[in-house]
Order: sequence, then structure tokens, then C-alpha cells
Amino acid sequence: MSEPIEISTDKIALGQFLKLANVIESGGMAKWFLHEFNVYVNGEQETRRGKKLQPGDVVEVEGIGSFEVTVE
Repeated sequence: MSEPIEISTDKIALGQFLKLANVIESGGMAKWFLHEFNVYVNGEQETRRGKKLQPGDVVEVEGIGSFEVTVE
């Protein structure tokens, strides 16, 4: 089961989403985090912090959890 994370826009960058989900403390940590940890978007490994996510996308972070992008 994925934890729903609400966004207030139609799209959000992966780095911003990880911060919103409290996976990282700042957007600046995103590049390092994506290099050190396996992050999957809709089942495919992703290393780009600028990858645009939209409602319905599922982000899985190994060892941390699964999050679904939802709209407010």
C-alpha cells in the first residue's frame, strides 16, 4: 500500500516530491540521494531529480517506503 502525498500543482519534480514526502531534508540533497539509493517511479529506476511526476504516479524508495502522488 502506498502512502498518498498530496501536491497542489498538476506536476512536481522528483526532488521536490522527495522533500514533500519527508524522505530528504532539502531539495539540494536530491541529486546525492538518487545516486546513493534506489528510487523507482512506476516500477522503473529513476536517477533524474527533475523527473516530472503527476497524480497517479507511484514512487518507491528502497528501505523507506512507497508513495503515491495525489491532488489536493
